[in-house]
Amino acid sequence: MNILTNRIEYNVGDASHQGYLAYDDEITEARPGILIVHEWWGLNEYIVRRAHMLAELGYVALALDMYGGGRTAADPGEAGELMNGVLNDMDSGSAALRVGYELLLDQAGVDRTRTAAIGYCFGGAMVLHMARIGLPLSAVASFHGALGSFHKADPGSIQSSILVCHGAADSMVSMDDLDGFRQEMDAAQADYEVLLLDGAKHGFSNPQADVNAEKYGIDLGYQLQADQQSWAAMQALFNKVFQ
Repeated sequence: MNILTNRIEYNVGDASHQGYLAYDDEITEARPGILIVHEWWGLNEYIVRRAHMLAELGYVALALDMYGGGRTAADPGEAGELMNGVLNDMDSGSAALRVGYELLLDQAGVDRTRTAAIGYCFGGAMVLHMARIGLPLSAVASFHGALGSFHKADPGSIQSSILVCHGAADSMVSMDDLDGFRQEMDAAQADYEVLLLDGAKHGFSNPQADVNAEKYGIDLGYQLQADQQSWAAMQALFNKVFQ
């Protein structure tokens, strides 16, 4: 195994963005490509680590920069401002996701017929949006992501198999939100699965969640079991759709 990494400059309209690419250079055949969309903090070291983990599984991993310029937030106030800049202009947000998808397809070694996207928190909402607007991804997986919709999918229009990994103790994304998501997906005739993780709080996959919870007084929490269980569920989904 020889994991190579690279920062990729790309444009969304006139704005410069900085993605992060990771892949195993010793794999010679075409392989699935996976997009990663970051938490509200931006494309930080946590997302870089996830890109490496995907590369170690044999995928080409491309982490997107949804904020432009490689910006990351220093505190929740700045994170919320950056995130809301995207959420309040989802036409531009959708364009950024489409550009990211095309960028993934352009990477050497990517099998263009086998692609997926994963996202965390804000990024979870973004990959679910990619599925809702009908991007031809084989699968999307959301980890403690927001579940509200910016686009109502027509029945049969969602092409991706969907995995939602949700903490049962998440105070930021409620069980009512989850029920609404299930109803929406049923109406859209989507192929989806919800993995409900007992006792897990928002941010359950990120070891930094405990530090941020104490530092900023936010109801976050890392849970090793939920982290491992959700990652295993993602791998099982990929093994299924990439056969």
